[in-house]
Amino acid sequence: MRVLPAAADRDEDALVVRTDYLDEQVWQDVVAVLLKPWGDEQYEAHVCFVDDAAWAGASVDEVLAAVRGDDDPAVVFLADRTTMRAESHPLLAVTTLTREDCVDEEDYEQLIEFGREFRTAPAALHEVHANLSIGNLGFEEFAAGAHEDPERIYRSF
Repeated sequence: MRVLPAAADRDEDALVVRTDYLDEQVWQDVVAVLLKPWGDEQYEAHVCFVDDAAWAGASVDEVLAAVRGDDDPAVVFLADRTTMRAESHPLLAVTTLTREDCVDEEDYEQLIEFGREFRTAPAALHEVHANLSIGNLGFEEFAAGAHEDPERIYRSF
């Protein structure tokens, strides 16, 4: 089983797992965007990158299995093949919540109304992560925002 860095190393940072290693320049471009200050207040970016070729080709389920058991983040982001190939380099945002984490079946169904994952523009990653971390918005609200976009990418409210 693949292993992520210890939770102590990640703190409250957004977790980005790189699973595609075919284009180093594109990856560096994505990292540069993710490290820029964000929001109206120009908050400092806090990102934990898992950039280890051992994760090449890892599936969503493999990443989720590695995350579980830690202080699960509300969401994990994957820099996958689509991220590296698409012009806007959208990351895959995946909820870590399961049916067991929800109050009841209705709560879970609401959570995954648009699926357990959606694409987000790199510049919007911090907005997603911060709001989910403090419970200001739910995963389903960001997924709905992506669903409404013609390219199915969350860009910002």
